[in-house]
Amino acid sequence: MPIREAIQRLAAERALEVLPNRTIRVPRMSEETFREITEIRKNIEGFAVARASKLITEAELALAEKAQARFSEELKKRNPNRTRLILDNKKLHFTIYKAARMPTLLALIEVLWMRIGPILNYDLRTATDRVQQKPAVLHHDHLLTALRCRDGLAASLALEGDIDSAARFIIIAGDLITSD
Repeated sequence: MPIREAIQRLAAERALEVLPNRTIRVPRMSEETFREITEIRKNIEGFAVARASKLITEAELALAEKAQARFSEELKKRNPNRTRLILDNKKLHFTIYKAARMPTLLALIEVLWMRIGPILNYDLRTATDRVQQKPAVLHHDHLLTALRCRDGLAASLALEGDIDSAARFIIIAGDLITSD
């Protein structure tokens, strides 16, 4: 019963799709939906990092910086562990989002990440250009610097740059379907 309820919840949040034959799958993402979610993420997550810039503690900043250091070090490797990259990227982001001290906002961000997660994970696992060029490292560094300076606008812009650069790589890769 708990599994069925979890699947129903994930289907309601459009993180899973239940087909007529009761098969369950991760929904395919259209470019149109991806662009829409990207715009929403920039606004909501940008608000979260701007708010976090005023509230983040030294301990939370240290956790975010540690996740960024691991992410950056992993990217320097000849064959980076893609799972480690995904986990450290998420740890960095969610440490900051939690610092905004808004549980409802955090829940909204979690739903958006659940929807976008499969394509982000697929991209980090397969996109050699994105891994080789390392744009996320630069954006993450700018984000952490802005947080250290308590600069909400700069933090929001750095986060927007991070989301936009990932979105560009994903759209260019051509793995999204062309329409809903």
